[in-house]
Amino acid sequence: MIENEENINTEDLNSLIKVGGMYKEWFLDYASYVILERAVPDLMDGLKPVQRRILHSMFDLEDGRYNKVANVVGHTMQYHPHGDASISDAMVQVGQKELLIDMQGNWGNIYTGDKAAASRYIEARLSKFALEVVFNPKTTNWQLSYDGRKKEPVHLPVKFPLLLAQGAEGIAVGLSTKILPHNFNELIDGSVKYLKGRNFKLYPDFQTGGSIDIKNYNDGNRGGKIKVRALVEKYDKNIIIIKEIPYGTTTASLIESVIKASEKGKLKIKKIEDNTSSDVEVLVYLPSGSSMQKSIDSLYAFTQCEVSISPLCCIISDNKPQFLGVRDILKTSTDNTKNLLKKELEIQLNELESQWHTISLERIFIENRIYRDIEEKTTWDEVISTIDKGLDPYKKNLKREVNVDDIKKLTEIPIRKISKFDLNKVKEKLNNIEVTIEEVKNNLNHIVDYTIQYFNHLKKHYGKERKRKTIIEEFDDLDKKKISIKNQKLYVNKEEGFIGTALKKDDFVSDCSDLDDVIVFTKEGIMKVVKVDSKVFIGKDILHVSLFNSESKEKIYNLIYTDGKNGTSYMKRFKVSGVIRDKEYNLTQGKDFSKVLYFSVNNENEADCVTVYLRKKPSLRKDKFEQDFADLIIKGRDSKGNIVTKDSIRKISYKSKGSNSNSDNTKKIDQIEVKDEQQVSDDSDDTQTKLDFN
Repeated sequence: MIENEENINTEDLNSLIKVGGMYKEWFLDYASYVILERAVPDLMDGLKPVQRRILHSMFDLEDGRYNKVANVVGHTMQYHPHGDASISDAMVQVGQKELLIDMQGNWGNIYTGDKAAASRYIEARLSKFALEVVFNPKTTNWQLSYDGRKKEPVHLPVKFPLLLAQGAEGIAVGLSTKILPHNFNELIDGSVKYLKGRNFKLYPDFQTGGSIDIKNYNDGNRGGKIKVRALVEKYDKNIIIIKEIPYGTTTASLIESVIKASEKGKLKIKKIEDNTSSDVEVLVYLPSGSSMQKSIDSLYAFTQCEVSISPLCCIISDNKPQFLGVRDILKTSTDNTKNLLKKELEIQLNELESQWHTISLERIFIENRIYRDIEEKTTWDEVISTIDKGLDPYKKNLKREVNVDDIKKLTEIPIRKISKFDLNKVKEKLNNIEVTIEEVKNNLNHIVDYTIQYFNHLKKHYGKERKRKTIIEEFDDLDKKKISIKNQKLYVNKEEGFIGTALKKDDFVSDCSDLDDVIVFTKEGIMKVVKVDSKVFIGKDILHVSLFNSESKEKIYNLIYTDGKNGTSYMKRFKVSGVIRDKEYNLTQGKDFSKVLYFSVNNENEADCVTVYLRKKPSLRKDKFEQDFADLIIKGRDSKGNIVTKDSIRKISYKSKGSNSNSDNTKKIDQIEVKDEQQVSDDSDDTQTKLDFN
């Protein structure tokens, strides 16, 4: 029985496909498909495949009237191998950009986040801009659709930086893209400057308005970042109005962030109302006595009224994903527009010359009555030969050689056209064609100027109502710790070595917020900066606890410690800055049994004076002396310090507080004998710790 089972298992194992092979063949194919065919736009036309197929389908159906979106979706499914829902969603997203699609019905609201109505209830047609800029079957490269039944464009011949105008977002396998939208007129101005050989800059512009800080935009490259703010203003005495919202947010998500900030105690509000329709209007009601400016700062600091966006310009170029800056994208798009215009002119020139050639042959054929020479010819070859012979004297005046197809067209001229032939009209028509040919040739010879004229034409006809909506400005840095409300209380258990907001039975330190940092010193000479939390273990025998902020960074810390169990004692003065949160810093030299003998905190213009008591021994001449910290230079926390004594210290007593300049302006405090550890303080916030080592 066991042998049979072993045989079966062996056979099953031999039939299994190894994971490595599956990964190599299947996963990479899937990743490539998602990147190239779904998530990332193409550099040539700025469109994802689904967007390109939607626009192509709309062009197929274009007759000047609106079409049901459901009909467009159904037509697009001939080209797109996915369901109707994805097509409908993609079409709504393109329509909401208000550039390529003329919409009718409820297409959703970009401000509130409300969804569009079902596709059977809304209608669409191509905008005039799209018809002029996006399509030209003569310059389009075609390929077979996914099932081989239809032809679809490889790229649409877009003669405009559409990718930068609309923006794009997508998540693929292993990479993503986030290209921010830019202003219509600024893109055209940038293209014109590039064609003229001048430098240009581009910055995002959003439909939702607001303001942006672009100092770290970095041309939209990886690593760049922008800050976007809502337009927040005073509406009434205790009412704030939000009139514009940051890109990527909605009034619903913004209101939710305000409510969460209020619940966490970071912002005090009475209520919030959303009156948004065609324009954003969110009213925030404040409690009586609230600071208007501090409330506005809190909205920026703790809600979606300010968001950070990291652009990532990933595009498909030559069937490969690439990362480019927005200026490089605009340059490539402008060059592509120039090439497309050149191609259109070349096609037009060829058509005009062909038209001139055809009309000229007809004129020669009719004016010289060559058609009479073929009346008695009995064979087709004789007819062709006779016409060709009749055209011989005039061929030198033609722009190209006469071929058999040209002669066949002459034989198809109806008698009515011959009988009503008007030489003057024909001459006029030929002259007009010749003038147009010269214009086209001139445009080809000056293709850069022609491209500039084209961009100016677009700006004149379509850019009047496309002014910048997003204000560019430099934001003031907001210190969240200063803005935040002190809604927590910090406690310390010095003996067990815990600090936190949940230790309500222990010693109170100060009011704080959950954004604050705390600096802690222990008897072993360990310093640590931690974030406020419910309960944090630091280490036993805590000497000093305080909030660590900009003011505490200017404080001077005084320290006397013994190096090792019976080692030399040192003293030093230092500041604390540039620390890493949760990292332990040893203020001694790190030897075992090292301990702090004296610790205090002063303002920068103050210094402690202490009395040092030594353990008595026969060889000791003096068992106490004074030591002034004002004599020490303020150094870093890692400094070794100056030697106090090599003898054993019994205790250190605080004598007075003086100035850094050794002035007589000192303030004495009572001496306190302590067995373990005790905190001693005067009326100021400074603290001194005295230890008895008996």
